[in-house]
Parts: sequence; structure tokens; C-alpha cells
Amino acid sequence: MHSLLKNLKVEINDKLYLKDPESSDLGKRIVSHSIEMIYELGFEQFTFKKLGVVIKSNESSIYRYFESKHKLLLYLTSWYWSWIEYQLILETMVMTTDQDKLIKAVEILTQEVSQDSNFSHINEVLLNKIIISEFSKSYLTKSVDQENKEGFFAIYKRLVVRLKDLITAVDATYKFPSSLSSMIIDGALHQHFLKDHFAAITDCNSHTTPTHYFLNLINQLIITNEKR
Repeated sequence: MHSLLKNLKVEINDKLYLKDPESSDLGKRIVSHSIEMIYELGFEQFTFKKLGVVIKSNESSIYRYFESKHKLLLYLTSWYWSWIEYQLILETMVMTTDQDKLIKAVEILTQEVSQDSNFSHINEVLLNKIIISEFSKSYLTKSVDQENKEGFFAIYKRLVVRLKDLITAVDATYKFPSSLSSMIIDGALHQHFLKDHFAAITDCNSHTTPTHYFLNLINQLIITNEKR
């Protein structure tokens, strides 16, 4: 699977960028170093001016690719969810039972990335940590409705629907498949964040992962009920 992931060409809404960063070495360096800097500094402290210093390029050259750091964050989150979706498809396509597909999907969607898949300019480990801490900032804005209309969250929403369909395939009587699906995907990010920063208000820790929690939840709500 890793060899297939290396050849993945992520298709992202072209309204998120002014020039495709995949089309040039500078664009790839912008993406690569922005991931490192957002991880190190946090999204609030990250600026194109600081990025320009690191990549030894004029700040204006970065604006030729992205009109704002908000659009850059949307680009990075879209890339990440597309990468996760591709993993989900590859891992489940050879499985024969709906239950196995659902379990594998929950594992993929809730686990913390611990090994880089060796993309030349994308550090998925750091990007995963950015998604955990910064993803909500991509949509908790006044412009979310307009950006949603323009399809900026299409990949994320498509992933929610994929998981919803897997839930329904196992238990068609479950009344809240979309809510459960979105809760698992967003909730996993939240539990990872709590584990690292607010350990007193989560049961997740170095031994009990968010994946353990959500697999238990799925088993109680969907799999056990389907067997009755």
C-alpha cells in the first residue's frame, strides 16, 4: 500500500490556490516548510513573512501560490483528508465483510500517524499533528458557509459519508449514521488533543488510544446490535 500512496496525486479544489504548489519546486518547498513551521509555531504565529525567510524567497512569491494563510491551511487539511481517504479505500477494498471494513475504517480514521509514508515534500506525521490541533480553525470562521458552497470541505465531507455508508452497511436500522460518522472523525482529533493537553478529562493515554475508545463505541452501538 505504501508504494501506491507514494504515487498518489491528490486532487484538491483549485480555488484554494492561485498556482498549484505541486507544479514547481518552490511550491513544494512552500508546502513542506509551512507544515514544519505551523507545527513548531502554531497557526496563529505562522506568517508568510516568516516562511519567506526560511525558504529564502520573497514573501510576495508565496502570495503567488496562496492568497492567505487561511487558504494554505484549507489546502493542507484537504490534502490530509484526501490522503486518509485513499488509505481507507485501499485497506478496505480487499475485505469481504462489512464489519471488517467498518472496523478497519475506524482504525484508519482515529489512529495517530506514527510513520511517514515518504512523500518527498509532505511530512504526514507532522501534518497529522497539525490536523489534531488546527483543523477546527479551518472552518470555525464567518466565511464557512460561503467556503462550503465553493466546495472547500468536499473531501472531508466525502470521508464522513464513506464512514456513514459503512455504518449503515453493518446496521441499516441505526438512526444516526451521519452524526456518528462525523463524531468519530472529529472526536478522534479531540481525544488526541485532550490526551496530550488535558489528560484529566479523557480516558485516553499512552496505553488506551482514541482508536480503542471508538472501536469500543462502534462495537457497542453497531456491531453488537447487528448481531442481536
